[in-house]
Amino acid sequence: MPRPIAITTIPNPGRFGRDGLMQQGLTHRPLVDIRLEEMRTATGTPPFLESISLHVRYGEFFTFVGPPHSGKTAILRAIAGFLPLSGGRVIVDAEDIGHLSPARRAVGYVFHQSALWPHLDARAHVAFGLDLAGVGSDDMRQRTDTVLKRLGLNDVADRKPDDLTLEQRRRLALGRALAVEPKVLLLDEPLAHLDPAARKILRLEVARLHRDLAVTTICATRDAADALALSDRIGVVENGRLLQVGDPEQLYRRPASRAVAQALGPANYLPVKVVEVREIGVVVATEAGDRVPVAGIGAFRQGSSGVLVLRPETLSIIDAAMARGPSIPGTVSLRVFEGARYLYEIDIRTGAPIRVELPATDTAIFRVGDRVRVEVSSDTVVLLPADS
Repeated sequence: MPRPIAITTIPNPGRFGRDGLMQQGLTHRPLVDIRLEEMRTATGTPPFLESISLHVRYGEFFTFVGPPHSGKTAILRAIAGFLPLSGGRVIVDAEDIGHLSPARRAVGYVFHQSALWPHLDARAHVAFGLDLAGVGSDDMRQRTDTVLKRLGLNDVADRKPDDLTLEQRRRLALGRALAVEPKVLLLDEPLAHLDPAARKILRLEVARLHRDLAVTTICATRDAADALALSDRIGVVENGRLLQVGDPEQLYRRPASRAVAQALGPANYLPVKVVEVREIGVVVATEAGDRVPVAGIGAFRQGSSGVLVLRPETLSIIDAAMARGPSIPGTVSLRVFEGARYLYEIDIRTGAPIRVELPATDTAIFRVGDRVRVEVSSDTVVLLPADS
C-alpha cells in the first residue's frame, strides 16, 4: 500500500461550525451535524451494533473503516432508516429522525453495488429523485445537466448501466444521490472493485466534490487508503463496536489496539518484552534479543509482554556496518521492485520477517543475502499490550 496522502477538503468543521463555514463561502446550503446516541440494532445481518455514539460535525467527511462484516454498513443503513434500531437515537440537525421513513430523512445513499436500474439511462437516473421531489421540468433539466457534466457523464447521458464502465456506474450512483441536494450523503464502499488507476481518479473526484459541496458525508469502507485520503476523521469498527475515533494521522500513527492498526494498513507486528523502564519511555527486546527504545510513558512495567507496531514506510535500511542509532540486525531475504518503491523483507531471526518500503529514488539498493540493519525511530514505533 502506498504511503497515505491526506487530501485537504475543507477546514476542520469543528473549528468553524455551520455559520462559520457559510461565512467562509464554502457552501450555499444549510449544513447539518449528526449525532448517534447509544445506537443499537437487533435485526439484520450480524454483528449487531452495540451502543454506537458519535458526533459527525457540520460539513465533515467521516469514514467508518473496518474488515468485512464488521458493522460499518449497518451504521449507514440505520442512519438512512433501512435498518430499525433496538435502542438509541439518530439526530440530524437537532432533530431525532428515528420516526421518519427513509424517503423523508433527506439522506442521499450510494449503495455498495450502485443499485442502478437497468432500463433507465444515465440522465433518467439523475433526474429520478428530482422528479419525485416535484422539481419543475426546466429546473430539473438544468440540474441534471449540471450533475452529469460535473461527474464527467454528459457524453454517456443516453446510455444504460450495462453500457457503462464500472467507474462510470460508480459516478452515476454518486450523481443520482447528489442531484437532490441531500442534507447528508452516505457512501457505502463507493470505490470498491475499481482498478487502481480508476480508483485514484475517482478518489480525487470525490474529494473535490466534498470540497465544493461541503455536504456532511459519512462513508463506509474496508480500504485503508480511501479512508486515510478522503476523511476529516475516521472511526474504526469491529464486531459492531466503535473501537477508536480520530483524525487519519492520529489513528494511523497511534492506534489504540492491534485491530485499529490492522484496519488502517499494512504493518509489522513484532512480539517483544519490556527490559527497561525509563523516564521518557521504555526499552523492549525482540525474541532474538535485539533492543528497541520506545518513546512515551504507558502502563508497561519491566517484564511486560507487548507487540511492537512498525509501519513499513517509517523504516529504513542501512549496511550492517554503518549503524548510527536504534536498529535491528538482519539479512535481506526478498526484494521486489514496484516502480516508485522497493519492498524488502528482512530476516531478523524471529520467525516472521520485517517488511520495509523504500522509495525507488533512494541511492542504496540492497540485494538478497545482504547483511543490514533496520533503523527504527522511537517516535514512530507503537508499543501495544500483547493482548490488545
